[in-house]
Amino acid sequence: MAKIDEDALAEAYNRALALEKAGDIDAAVKAYEEVLAIDPEDHGGASVRIASLGRGEAPPKAPDAYVETLFDQHAEAFEDILVEQLGYAVPAMVRQRLQALELGPFKRMLDLGCGTGLTGGTLRDMVDDITGIDISEKMVELAHEKDLYETLYVAEVEDFLEDNDEEAFDLITATDVLPYLGALEPLFFGAAENMVASGLFIFSSETLDPSDTRTYAVGPHQRYLHSEAYIRERLASTGFEIVEISDINVRMQDGNPSPGHLVIARLKG
Repeated sequence: MAKIDEDALAEAYNRALALEKAGDIDAAVKAYEEVLAIDPEDHGGASVRIASLGRGEAPPKAPDAYVETLFDQHAEAFEDILVEQLGYAVPAMVRQRLQALELGPFKRMLDLGCGTGLTGGTLRDMVDDITGIDISEKMVELAHEKDLYETLYVAEVEDFLEDNDEEAFDLITATDVLPYLGALEPLFFGAAENMVASGLFIFSSETLDPSDTRTYAVGPHQRYLHSEAYIRERLASTGFEIVEISDINVRMQDGNPSPGHLVIARLKG
C-alpha cells in the first residue's frame, strides 16, 4: 500500500468537516472526495459522510478501514460512551425477549461485532459456548480480558461468515452491526450458512423513515438506516422466518432517540 500523506489528509479532512459544519455541502463533498483520493482505503469514512450529506450512492457497507479505526480509537472508552452517554441497552433487550419468549438455553452462540463483550456478557449464563468476532483488535483484547468467550477472532463479520468451517451455531447475534452495513445479503446469507436448522438469528437495526422509499441509506450520524420491508424481504429470501420484530430505541443521539428494530428470526429447518 502506498504511504499516505498524513498532513494532506488531515488538512483535507478538517477542511471538509468545517465546510460541512458551515452548510456548504457542495464544497464539503469536493473536499471529502479529495480525502478519498489521498486515502482510497477510507480510514476516515469520507464515502459514508458523502452519502450522509445526500450525495452519491451509499456504499454497500462502511469501509473496513473506517470501522476498524473508529473502534480501535474508542475501545478504552467504548462502554462508557455507549452505555452511559448514549443509553445503549440492546443486549439487555435481547435477553429480556429471549426470556419472555422462553427461548434457550443455547449450545453455541456466535456474537458478531462483539465489541468489548456487552452482548456476550449479558447472555453468558444462557449459552454453553460463545465465539466472538470483531474487526477491532483493541475491542477483542478488552473482551478477552473479561474471560466471557470460549473463542475470539479479529475479523470482518462478512469475511468470517464466508470462511468459517467450525461447527454450526444455534444462536447468532448482531447487536449494533447493521448500522455499519448497507446491503444485508452477505450478512443474512452468511448467518444462515453457519447456523443449525431452527437456529435463532437476533439483530438490531436503525430504521429508515417509512416515507423513504430506499432499502437503506446513511443517516445524519454516518450510520446506516434500513427499511423494515427490506429486512423482512431479505430474511425471507435467505430462508428465515420472523419470530418477532420489536420497535426499540437503539440509542440516544444529540438527545434524540434513534428508532430501530430488534429482530428475532429462525432458520427454517
